[in-house]
Amino acid sequence: MIRLLAVDDSALMRRLIGEVFADEADVEVSYARNGLEALAMLAEVAPHVVTLDINMPQMDGLACLDRIMIERPCPVVMFSALTEAGARETLEALSLGAVDFVLKPGGAVSLKLDEFGPLLVDKVRQASTARLASSHRLAERVRLRSGGALPAPRKRVAASAGSRPQRLAAIEGGADKLVLVGCSTGGPPALDALLAPLPADFPWPIVVAQHMPASFTGSLASRLDRLCNLSVSEVVRPTPLEPGAVHIARGDADLIISRRAGGLVALPAPSGGAFRWHPSVDRMVDSALDHIEAARLVGILLTGMGNDGAAAMTRLRQGGGRTIAEAEETAVVWGMPGELVKAGGAEAVLPIDRVARGLLDLAGRP
Repeated sequence: MIRLLAVDDSALMRRLIGEVFADEADVEVSYARNGLEALAMLAEVAPHVVTLDINMPQMDGLACLDRIMIERPCPVVMFSALTEAGARETLEALSLGAVDFVLKPGGAVSLKLDEFGPLLVDKVRQASTARLASSHRLAERVRLRSGGALPAPRKRVAASAGSRPQRLAAIEGGADKLVLVGCSTGGPPALDALLAPLPADFPWPIVVAQHMPASFTGSLASRLDRLCNLSVSEVVRPTPLEPGAVHIARGDADLIISRRAGGLVALPAPSGGAFRWHPSVDRMVDSALDHIEAARLVGILLTGMGNDGAAAMTRLRQGGGRTIAEAEETAVVWGMPGELVKAGGAEAVLPIDRVARGLLDLAGRP
């Protein structure tokens, strides 16, 4: 039985959530009207998953999430508005420890229940199996249990690359390479950990397909650009691929790699019907293989549900390319990287705080 605590100040929304889960015999739903009420119910309900609205009176969703991650960590799915402000708040929530988000229907919500309901059920089921990092906010949890005061809310900082006992062999010839990164559920904090340790003079372009709505990927790129030494931007037009730059695929669409007279370019493309998730990692990687020999490509598959990217990165590895899969021990959902490992397509399987170091090894950087 999955115990779900749904936190929303709207009586209509609470009723609709009840209707969504009415036929799910293995889900038991409790309700809270705001963040303060939710915190008071944590011990009694002991939820496996919390759904959390962001905008609520008395205590908003971000403040409540921050307290949940300290007082009783559990997987949290945020309700997000399909706006630029909603995107910024959702990315902050993911950095604080939320595992996923779902777009809250606007307008006549009840008319969109057929589309919203199955997605919410799927997100909650996936979240109930999600892995939370045991070290996240550990010092603050210990301080709270010892009777210390709670600190002010803060954002999670990206993990450092750290040291490890072995190194990946560098790719011969440092120029004209390309790094292809795919991620989904839990991806934004994983991207923090991958990109933040890389130096501004990293020698290769990096292209990222993160499953997200179109209204979110611009905010994701802006946030990463502030956090990283590299230049990070969303691909909204044909964009030359240059060293030291990170290119984020636009949400609800795909990104393909092509070659023009001036060199490699990233192109936004309408989402392909043959692919289930967008931006499609498989389509991005296959398009790169059409224009670049596999030996000059690096594929990195991070946390995410499903199997997007596993087949194409396996082909990349079979053709002589290099691949890294995030390890199960740190992945929020070990779907995409796990499928790559199962297919035999992962050269290295590394925890998220070692992936940047692995990429620097491949680039021959100290």
